[in-house]
Amino acid sequence: MNRSYFGTDGVRGPYGGPLINEVFAERLGFAAAAWLAKKGRVFIGRDTRSSGASLEAAVARGLRAGGAEPVSLGIVPTPAVARAVRTDGAVLGVVITASHNPAADNGIKFFGPGGVKLTDAEEYSIEQLLSAAVAPVSEFGRLPTLDASAAYIAAAAKLLPAQALRGWRIVLDTANGATCATSPVVFRGLGAEVIGLGDSPDGQNINAGVGSEHPAQLAAKVKASGARLGVAHDGDGDRCVVCDELGSVLDGDELLTLLATHALARGTLVNKTLVVTVQSNLGVDAAITAAGGRVSRTSVGDRYVIEGMAKERATLGGESSGHIICSEISPTGDGLVAALKVIEVMLETGKPLSELRRVLVKFPQLTAALTVAEKKPLDSLPVLSAVIRVLESELRSQGRVLVRYSGTEPKLRLLIEGPSEDVVRAGLARLEAAVRAELTVS
Repeated sequence: MNRSYFGTDGVRGPYGGPLINEVFAERLGFAAAAWLAKKGRVFIGRDTRSSGASLEAAVARGLRAGGAEPVSLGIVPTPAVARAVRTDGAVLGVVITASHNPAADNGIKFFGPGGVKLTDAEEYSIEQLLSAAVAPVSEFGRLPTLDASAAYIAAAAKLLPAQALRGWRIVLDTANGATCATSPVVFRGLGAEVIGLGDSPDGQNINAGVGSEHPAQLAAKVKASGARLGVAHDGDGDRCVVCDELGSVLDGDELLTLLATHALARGTLVNKTLVVTVQSNLGVDAAITAAGGRVSRTSVGDRYVIEGMAKERATLGGESSGHIICSEISPTGDGLVAALKVIEVMLETGKPLSELRRVLVKFPQLTAALTVAEKKPLDSLPVLSAVIRVLESELRSQGRVLVRYSGTEPKLRLLIEGPSEDVVRAGLARLEAAVRAELTVS
């Protein structure tokens, strides 16, 4: 099925554009309410973007017009919305966020009962209802509210023993986003000294040079302050990137490998399986196999990872971008939970991150993201297809090629892994040349 509006993580785009505006948000809320098998409370959370409040009100109007009962959770991390849906029995959750994108963008994504993201088929069903005229609804004043942050903070704090982080210094980058009032509270409550970055949101500075997409400041601050580690979230708090005590950044692949091999050594990795996407480095497979486990791969997108985890009956999975899902704790990616689980390994082993990270030896890899004027089907590009086939034949089992369109941006993403930096660099150049020969690239 081809969805027209939903991408890999909801509907996303520039605020005020053809998709992300109040008129469309109201229609989407109405369609979602019409799709629901039973009516009831729908929880709405948002990040710190200045456009969030207006879009929240528009979605709420549509939901109310469709017979649902919208409830505002205010500014909260995405995983807090998912948790609230699961624990408080809402029929649906909505998050107004564009995740790691800049403040000019925004988006809308949904969580079904149990706090799990909707499937492609469910999103497609909602899209089929978008053409219906929104029923008029009388003004209903301010939305009823629910404090989801307090319960989220309390649950996260229980993941480590009381005062487990006494004497720890942690640099925490909250991306001027939704975690500014949650993650620092948890770390300080566990006894840590927290040095904050990206903790002064003004509606326009979310992800602006800070957060999981921009870890340079985090690394520098860790080194300068002598911190035990650094933690960075994205704008809505479902990602985690960590920096070791030497100022070196660990991505999602390294964190997942660290967590999985530690669990395998203790016999606690459920089904001995780690679920990752096709984007993850081949070194993950080598490390997990050597530790006695197995790796299962899915399409890119944390909800596909979650679906793959359910299929494999696994409880640990994620993406190289820093989406990490510990399903026994959270039904979706949770940057705070991921950081606490990494710290748990540090506490249990007594080892610094700079030593723990050595469990993953990455294959040489290079990536590129090319902005394209049109997302032409890849199988309609003969030059690019031919180059991919040749590269795959040359690399065989010593590498791989991945070419895919972004589900949230007008970009074509290229990835190549191989036995050496020179081979990978030359291969990426060949891929880029083929793309430019058949697509308009800016």
